[in-house]
Amino acid sequence: MSTVPSSSNSFLPTELQTAVLGGSESIPESTPIIKGYAFPPPPSSASSSSSSSVDYELLLDAMLTTGFQATHFAMACDEVTRMLTWRLSQEDLENTQEGLEMKEALRDTEFEDPATHNDVRTKIFLGCTSNLISSGVRESIRYLCQHKLIDVLVTTAGGIEEDLIKCMAPTYVGDFNLKGKELRPKGLNRIGNLLLPNDNYCKFEDWLMPILDAMLKEQREDGVLWTPSRMIRRLGKEINHEESIYYWCYKNDIPVYCPSITDGSIGDMLYFHTFKSGVDDDANLGGQTHIVLDIVRDIRSMNNESVTCKCWRRTGAIILGGGLPKHHICNANLMRNGADFAVFLNTAQEFDGSDSGAKPDEAVSWGKIKMEARPVKVHGEATLLFPLLVAVPSPKLVDGE
Repeated sequence: MSTVPSSSNSFLPTELQTAVLGGSESIPESTPIIKGYAFPPPPSSASSSSSSSVDYELLLDAMLTTGFQATHFAMACDEVTRMLTWRLSQEDLENTQEGLEMKEALRDTEFEDPATHNDVRTKIFLGCTSNLISSGVRESIRYLCQHKLIDVLVTTAGGIEEDLIKCMAPTYVGDFNLKGKELRPKGLNRIGNLLLPNDNYCKFEDWLMPILDAMLKEQREDGVLWTPSRMIRRLGKEINHEESIYYWCYKNDIPVYCPSITDGSIGDMLYFHTFKSGVDDDANLGGQTHIVLDIVRDIRSMNNESVTCKCWRRTGAIILGGGLPKHHICNANLMRNGADFAVFLNTAQEFDGSDSGAKPDEAVSWGKIKMEARPVKVHGEATLLFPLLVAVPSPKLVDGE
């Protein structure tokens, strides 16, 4: 910083001029200037001119120069757009070292012909915590799955069952301040300011138990090897409901990974089912007395989602919340030396050393995001921001733009 005193303030002691009124270094002309959206004047009572209406596209664009988390949100929109619109045809395969390596790796593959390069797009991993499926963010995620805008989904047990339960009975708006000791006798379960009647879970049990019977029969008689992802695919087929995320994942062949599938109502049902199937805790009968879910086969499949993306295909990660989904996606991308694109959207902080709160740069240190990537973390609540994040680039892509 310049410390040359201003002549107009020469009457001040030199110490004050230097400490308080020192000059500034010049800022490059290309540096964006902070400025928010300029709202139009309200329409007069005599006229309702369209020129007075809010331009929501410009409003979202203005977030980039608004500052704080609005700027990070706009950067996240840009990162998501980049991962959605990337194609292999955009890469220079002749004049860069990376391009030459891509070209060599493409040899003898179905994409060796440059005419096919526009068909190679980013493989996008989406991760979310269960509370977001309980909320209305479920509809945003369902939209992405319905229109094949993501390739792999990772969530927790609640993220599976809450979607399926909503096909049978609704979740209601409640209040954060409702008292648990008053709700419990009424059979009402609270998730933040959402209310889920316990009857919903009873309906889920009635629906799920016959499916578990069928799964066990297929395991015993046909030798079917169940994994969490294979079970989720089966549930998506059985629910057969267009409002369901997992119906669209089943229909569009989007794999869903959930290594913690027993940590929720599904786990309760699997536990209850062992009483029905007559499991013996001390027996070693090769898994024939109860349903067996092979998580080792699933971790192989999950990591292969990343590994099979050779150097000529990009990967991207959009992660809502933290915990298991965040680490599961990042760790899978470690297997290919990092994701090319990444957006984290959560409210967790890094001061406690948690993976949930870790910034993207920590993932870079582990090789989970590439060193040359431009990842973005938005410190914000997903129910407020994710529908807007979906609204910015996705509809244009669905419409073919």
